[in-house]
Amino acid sequence: MTPPVFAHGSLRLYLLALLEEQPRHGYELIQALSDRFGGTYTPSAGTIYPRLSKLEEEGLVTKSTDGRKTVYEITPAGRAELESRRHELDGIENEVTDSVRRLADGVRAEVNEAMRSLRAELASAAREAKRSATNTSAGAASSTGATGPAGSTDRDRIDAERALQDADLAVAAFRQQLRTDLRTHRDRVRPEAVTLLKERLAQVRADVLATFADR
Repeated sequence: MTPPVFAHGSLRLYLLALLEEQPRHGYELIQALSDRFGGTYTPSAGTIYPRLSKLEEEGLVTKSTDGRKTVYEITPAGRAELESRRHELDGIENEVTDSVRRLADGVRAEVNEAMRSLRAELASAAREAKRSATNTSAGAASSTGATGPAGSTDRDRIDAERALQDADLAVAAFRQQLRTDLRTHRDRVRPEAVTLLKERLAQVRADVLATFADR
């Protein structure tokens, strides 16, 4: 559940401020709010339209039909109220800034946790693969009564350790690249995008584990 990002009554005033900029239909208001929050918060239609209806009842906005769209426009009474409460808008902008920071921190924490989990799973899978390879080689040598070429066991161990290091470096490089990409596209990172990212990372992890299991 998305935590409230506006104090009581603040969203109502913020909608008037957006409509003062230009007339907008409902989706445009939702998109404008999402843009102000850098994509970390997108209000639902159930949040926006009841407030627009209330503003209309109070005579602060009017609505008209443009094709299939309902366009909302601020009225002179709405402008007068907005002007009388102009000093409150600075406080609301500070609320928005604090909310964006809080939501961004939550998104960052979820992504970091997903990456730590992926890295731990890969490291664990690599160790399991190394132990399995060692046990298989030892079992084969025991069943045939042969020890194989001198140093073969050591070479297998060294190869497994190098493979583990390579896997660890690959995960670290992937994590760094993902962090860079997220910073570059931070205005597009939304909670639903993080959910999808976590699902895809989980699938990648499952694919990697399946690959190790096949060895």
